[in-house]
Amino acid sequence: MNKQKNISVPVIKRLPRYYRFLGDLMDNGVERISSRELSDRMGMTASQIRQDLNCFGGFGQQGYGYSVQSLHQEIGRILGLEHTYQAILIGAGNLGKAVALHILYQKKGFELIGVFDNDPRKLGTALCGLTVEDIASLGSFAAGHHIDAAVFCVPKTAAAEIADKLYALGIKSFWNFSHYDFSGRYKDVVVENVHLSDSLMVFCYKIADARKEETEPE
Repeated sequence: MNKQKNISVPVIKRLPRYYRFLGDLMDNGVERISSRELSDRMGMTASQIRQDLNCFGGFGQQGYGYSVQSLHQEIGRILGLEHTYQAILIGAGNLGKAVALHILYQKKGFELIGVFDNDPRKLGTALCGLTVEDIASLGSFAAGHHIDAAVFCVPKTAAAEIADKLYALGIKSFWNFSHYDFSGRYKDVVVENVHLSDSLMVFCYKIADARKEETEPE
C-alpha cells in the first residue's frame, strides 16, 4: 500500500503501538485477527483502528480480518523500519547510556556509530562498543562518516551551541531529550522531542485523579 500524505500526528503516534501489539501476537502464534479483537487487546475502539489503517490503504478483508504478519510488516514499512539510519549520541551520561543501550538492542531503524561528550572523565571510555570521543572532534568525525541523525542527551543550556555545530555540518534530524526547542531555532529540522518529566507529571495526574475518584462519595 502507498503511504498517504498529510496523516495526522496522533495517527502516526499510534502506529508504533500497533506494531508492538502485532509483534506480540506473532510471538504468540496468532495468524489473523479482527479489528474488534485487536481493539479489545489495545483498549481502543474497532472503528478507530479501521480509520487509522485506512489512512494508508485497506489492509483487512471482510469476514477474514487482518493477517497479523502482513499488517505488522506493512506498519513497519510505513514507519520506515526497513531503513538503517546512522546516528550519533551527544552526551554519555546516565541518560545517554540508557538511550544508547535502547538503540543497540531494539534495532528499530537506527545504528549508533558515534558517541560524544565534553567531560574528560568520560572521554576514551566504552559505550555500546564505541569509544566516547571529544565533542570538539565532531567535525572531523562527520567528514569521514555519513550521519543521518543526532541524539541529544545533554543539558538544555548546552543544546543550542551543539545544535548549531551539527546544523552547519548538515545534520538536521534530532531525537531530543534536552528540553531545548529546536523548532524555534531552525525551520527545516526533523525533531522528535522526548520529555520524560512531562510523562512523569501526566502519570502523577493520573494517580491523583484515580485516588480522587476512589474517595468521592457515590
